[in-house]
Amino acid sequence: MRSPIIVALDLPTAAAALDLARRVAPYVGAFKVGKELFVSEGPDLVRQLRKTGASVFLDLKFHDIPNTVAKAVAAAVRLDVQMLTVHCSGGSAMMKAAETAAQETAASLGRTAPLVLGVTVLTSMDTAALTELGGETDITRQVERLARLAASSGLRGLVCSPLEITLLRSVLPPSIQLVTPGIRTGAEKSDDQKRTLGPAEAMAAGASWLVVGRPIYAATDPVEAARKIHAFVQDPH
Repeated sequence: MRSPIIVALDLPTAAAALDLARRVAPYVGAFKVGKELFVSEGPDLVRQLRKTGASVFLDLKFHDIPNTVAKAVAAAVRLDVQMLTVHCSGGSAMMKAAETAAQETAASLGRTAPLVLGVTVLTSMDTAALTELGGETDITRQVERLARLAASSGLRGLVCSPLEITLLRSVLPPSIQLVTPGIRTGAEKSDDQKRTLGPAEAMAAGASWLVVGRPIYAATDPVEAARKIHAFVQDPH
């Protein structure tokens, strides 16, 4: 069984990221490259990760007019990433353009299209934060509305809080993959994630993938932390 763990390489340099990736690779299914690392190191870091055989989740959360997002997605496909993100709040036309670009570009290269993941409500947000934006103030209703819109727009996956997995599994097609950040083991200091859950609980609720950042990269022994989370996910008993 492939590991459902995606390690967030939220580190400032390619050297640090590649070192961590090499060390924890036996327990991990993919690595997430986010804004800090991508802006600091650029596409070459993704190429270096792919040369190791690792799957890459490019988490840049595209949110722009449909044509611009389509071009960005096409570029990501050419970079050979396996997952990428767009904001659902960009609307159905933007999400459809993203999925179409992923499929068409991958087909032209003879590759499998990456999983385009819709981001509903950031896991750092709570009701107070949503209220500041105006409009819908109930996080659950907003997540469900955007998730349904993403599915109807052709997206095959979503990023969601662990606390929303059960809801989304009840209203979305079973083929939709759910990628879940905000995974915490309970041993970490408090941080900016508001809606969290443990790894075994998230998998039991129906998560397809778990994004684990600080519990691994900030651990005293990242390899041992990754091994323990992997073991617990495989056998929570």
